[in-house]
Amino acid sequence: MVLVYLVKFFEFKVQMNRNLIFLLLPLLGWVGSSLAVVKKPLPSVPAVQSMNQLVENNLYKELDYFASKLDEEGESTRIDGVKVFKSDDKFIPGKVAISLGELVLHAKNGSPEQKKYLRIFKNLADQTVVYENHTWGIYYYMSILYKLKKAGLIDKALRPATFLKLQEQLDWRTFVALPSYQLINLPTNYYGVAFSISRLRFLMGWEDESASQKLLQIMLDHYQQFSGEYGFSDETDGQGRFDRYSILLVAEIAERLVETGLPVPDNLKTILRKSADVALMFINSKGDGFSFGRSLGPYSETALIEILSISSYLNVLTPEEKKYAYAFSSSLTKHYFEFWQNPETKSLDMWGQGRRTDKYRGKHRILGENFSLGHQFIMTNETWNKAGFTNQVPASDLDNWVDKTQPQNKFIRFAKGDFDRALFLHRDKGHLFSLLVVNGGKSQHDNSPYYPLPYSNFLVSGVADSGATHAQLLPKITLSDNSVLLPTAYMRDITVSDFVKNPKVVTVSFEQDMLDKIGQAAPIADARLSVKTTYTFTSGSIKREDVFSSSFPTEIDSLSIEFGTFAKSFTQNGLSTSFKSGLVTGFGVSGLDDCTAHETLNDPDYQSPYGAMSSVVACTKDDFLINDNFPVSWTLNYQ
Repeated sequence: MVLVYLVKFFEFKVQMNRNLIFLLLPLLGWVGSSLAVVKKPLPSVPAVQSMNQLVENNLYKELDYFASKLDEEGESTRIDGVKVFKSDDKFIPGKVAISLGELVLHAKNGSPEQKKYLRIFKNLADQTVVYENHTWGIYYYMSILYKLKKAGLIDKALRPATFLKLQEQLDWRTFVALPSYQLINLPTNYYGVAFSISRLRFLMGWEDESASQKLLQIMLDHYQQFSGEYGFSDETDGQGRFDRYSILLVAEIAERLVETGLPVPDNLKTILRKSADVALMFINSKGDGFSFGRSLGPYSETALIEILSISSYLNVLTPEEKKYAYAFSSSLTKHYFEFWQNPETKSLDMWGQGRRTDKYRGKHRILGENFSLGHQFIMTNETWNKAGFTNQVPASDLDNWVDKTQPQNKFIRFAKGDFDRALFLHRDKGHLFSLLVVNGGKSQHDNSPYYPLPYSNFLVSGVADSGATHAQLLPKITLSDNSVLLPTAYMRDITVSDFVKNPKVVTVSFEQDMLDKIGQAAPIADARLSVKTTYTFTSGSIKREDVFSSSFPTEIDSLSIEFGTFAKSFTQNGLSTSFKSGLVTGFGVSGLDDCTAHETLNDPDYQSPYGAMSSVVACTKDDFLINDNFPVSWTLNYQ
């Protein structure tokens, strides 16, 4: 009993100082060798601290560091070599405002600390009011101004002249055309941004309620139109791009309604439950988030926290699901501080250490990315606190709970019509594979994060803004006229075997009666070849088989398959490659003539959102005809 009370004391008073506990155990006569593992937690160990403790003890300190740095260095501020106010970041005024405003609101009212933050806020508002501020930046600014108004601090945070300038600048009409209310060259999730800005302007007394009501209805109608009966939003106007945003968007809508004091309709809660079901499948103790689509990095993880936190607050989850969703959120928060933060630069790092992200989130936005992620953690932590989870000790058996409660296989249909779009989730050996079957559409169709591949962190990864030069794990066909074709856009007849009856061997197949001719921003249909693709999932192995067909003899200049992998120390034997180090143990192809392997040597073309790949296997077949059926396949073995 003495040991139990000692452990509890140190757990809650000094956040589990494990080394001290370890030193005390011999004094109590307990020298179990198995306890040695507690000296330093492995990265896969779930968070011991609650999400609230992690945010309070880490995030506000980081924001304070940036506030002091901006206060001291002003317009000349550099972070990891980037001049943050000279970097063409179109959201920076709003992100600076919301981060400094959160510090103001977190400080004790009337304290010297709060007065310091109010002074910095006021000076930086004067400085940044002349900068460009677009869409999300406008929303962030409006959100914090409304919070400051409710706290009775807005007059202390802004000089009158700056306040008047902001009232004019912070307007949704800068990216929504009137009278059509069409978004100006933006994806559909920006309807939520426009509604939020308009609603907050109404709450600030800057406009009447009519525009926000219209934008809300347009947002809901648009969501219904392009999510249809399945409840997941197409990121385009019907092209079929579904990604993490498609699963997240309903949660963002619910968050904005709650933020601005509006009720969340029951039909939205029903759709939110569908997104929550997907998010629950992703629960793990390693800190992994979504593995497919654009703009991943830490946003792949915060998206899951957003879905699960608002689902819990709105009682869309059961009490047991809430418990483990909170533990997962705490684990992801811990992962953010331990993995994504670079202690040398005192900053988020999505661009170094072999990591690569979209140009949209380029390093020129380093300050804004620190601030927007900080805001997401503060916002979702507040949601969890309102749901009753403040400082609750997270459950420590995440993986066991997932194994007991979540299915090994799950099929999520996104759309069915002229073309089919879906996501198949498969769990095996502690990994979750996400087979994405969509069309990346304009600007993304040839980028590997949207290929129909079974993504899983450190096993199968796309490369942001990759293009088709190295078409990760897809048969890439060059015809005799130099046309380059990929099977990426025109999927029909997605069929999944009965995995309830036979969960040990699961097949997913789909057909494309035309391929995507690469070279333009949007897909171009080329009907000279068609293909039927079949994935077979067994324990420790995934096989992809493509059977290409042509109604007339078609000359092929080359057919190639490349696999960029995190595995190392390869040995080749004909068309098979084995690896001694890494999660992938082997990769083999059939139907091709030759394979070679080489190290990536830090080539940016083989950098994933979370780190550099180590090896590349490249297989080819040159100068042949496809007449009738031609099969080609690859098999990936993993541990």
